[in-house]
Amino acid sequence: MGTLHPEDVAALLLALGVLLALARLLGELSRKLGQPAVVGELLAGVLLGPTVLGTIFPAAEEALFPVHASLGPVMDGIAAVSIVLFLLVAGMEVDLFRVLRLGRVAVAASIGGLTVPFVLGFAIALLAPGLLTPLPGQVPLVLALFFATALSISALPVIARTLMDLNLFRTDVGQVTVAAAMVDDLAGWFVFAIVLALMRHGEPGRHSVAATVALTVGFTLLMLTMGRWAIHRHLHWVRRHFSWPGGVLGFSLALGLLAAAVAEWIGIHAVFGSFLVGIALGDCEHFGEEMRETTERFGSFFFAPLFFASVGLRVNFARSFEPGLVVIVLALACIGKLTGVGVASRLAGMPSREAWAVGAAMNARGGMEIILGLIALQRGVIGEPLFVALVVMALVTSMISGPLMQRLLRGRWRL
Repeated sequence: MGTLHPEDVAALLLALGVLLALARLLGELSRKLGQPAVVGELLAGVLLGPTVLGTIFPAAEEALFPVHASLGPVMDGIAAVSIVLFLLVAGMEVDLFRVLRLGRVAVAASIGGLTVPFVLGFAIALLAPGLLTPLPGQVPLVLALFFATALSISALPVIARTLMDLNLFRTDVGQVTVAAAMVDDLAGWFVFAIVLALMRHGEPGRHSVAATVALTVGFTLLMLTMGRWAIHRHLHWVRRHFSWPGGVLGFSLALGLLAAAVAEWIGIHAVFGSFLVGIALGDCEHFGEEMRETTERFGSFFFAPLFFASVGLRVNFARSFEPGLVVIVLALACIGKLTGVGVASRLAGMPSREAWAVGAAMNARGGMEIILGLIALQRGVIGEPLFVALVVMALVTSMISGPLMQRLLRGRWRL
């Protein structure tokens, strides 16, 4: 088993320290400017990576982030743990009972926000295959399914933060938006799990596509029913017999990592397992709001900045930036989500301005889109130009979501 030499440890700690410091600094600056923290965190990686520092001073980038064999797997491992814990926190925002309480409007908004962008993306990918520049040997169906999923998914953490900043979280518009976004996220990640199963079909030691789909469905149902019940019951015992909050936090993180390992064994990505655990933990009365905030801070202030900053280290955004592709992806994303959510909400009985405001809120893609794109890039589903276009789309839609909602509502929301 290989070990890190002292100079490798020093290089690793230096790289993590610089990356985290700049990511937190720019993330806080983004918040001050009224934008999601992920904008600044990603910008930190762009500045320190091949796009800026690697172009201006390549020797400095190589010294700060060496790519030799001993450090590469360690950095990848830290990024993998970061993304798993970030999705654990994101899953805690999902309250499935809220969807049932809000009835047909939330269901209609979620269905419209899923189906219209999905059909639009799937059709464009199949009818204009050259647009997305598929990789050599790529199956067109896999790329089309991924692109459709990428246009359909929303970013629940960014949406919730935007609604809180605008004092809209407890309004009709806010509750419908959050409930619909929950369904979008759960369905989007489930479809992406199937896409990964299709892509990895035939790899040695992997399940067949049918077995992977069956295991994914079974795992999802188990975690949201019996698994959720078992977690609630054992969490009560952990809270009574372990220290607070360390015992509950350790129990929750261990569950997230174990479920992530099960998801990888099934043949889907680890983040789907931790996301399901987050959903199961989110509405547990023994978990509590204080514990949720503690877990969120643990993930959002350390692991999330490291992960999003590390994204900027992987790709030269200037070299892979294709303006035409970026504009098309951004236009398709906005048209599909705004039209699907707005029209569906309007048909379900929402007033016009409120219906389009829900669409504007759910148009925010944020970190979820970046995670989805990075996984696809790592697994060979997409190339760097499409990944860059998806990242730009995620940032732009997150930045315009709040201002667009304000312009649509103009003080017309109600509690």
